[in-house]
Amino acid sequence: MASRAGPRAAGTDGSDFQHRERVAMHYQMSVTLKYEIKKLIYVHLVIWLLLVAKMSVGHLRLLPHDQVAMPYQWEYPYLLSIVPSLLGLLSFPRNNISYLVLSMISMGLFSIAPLIYGSMEMFPAAQQLYRHGKAYRFLFGFSAVSVMYLVLVLAVQVHAWQLYYSKKLLDSWFTSTQEKKRK
Repeated sequence: MASRAGPRAAGTDGSDFQHRERVAMHYQMSVTLKYEIKKLIYVHLVIWLLLVAKMSVGHLRLLPHDQVAMPYQWEYPYLLSIVPSLLGLLSFPRNNISYLVLSMISMGLFSIAPLIYGSMEMFPAAQQLYRHGKAYRFLFGFSAVSVMYLVLVLAVQVHAWQLYYSKKLLDSWFTSTQEKKRK
């Protein structure tokens, strides 16, 4: 075998690599999808921590009411959205299909459902802000409904991509499981 700096092995021009073993595609895809999902989980964790901080400041009245408004109702059930992310992380080390499926189901219940409810809950305030230019809740001088809609849109995108990649990862794991059963 030739070293990096040394001469090439005798009798080869370097084009005989086709016969070598390669990592199966579903294993490569599994690693890539796990990495993407982990990045999304970390983004979700940042959103979740910001929401917890906002709710804590609002409830504990650490800042005046005109600086940080009381939380909307949808924010309380959204706090449970950390559970699907943790289940997803727990599924990675041993490719645990059950945890990944639980993560996907609970993501719909604890993440997507509160966001849908939140969009409906904040819609009248957003409509009033748009039509009349009046806002009654504020976050550091900005309209709370505008800021929370931005957070909501970002969270929906994070969870949608997380579900998409989780489904692809689940398909990848099923492929490898079926191949093992055939052998």
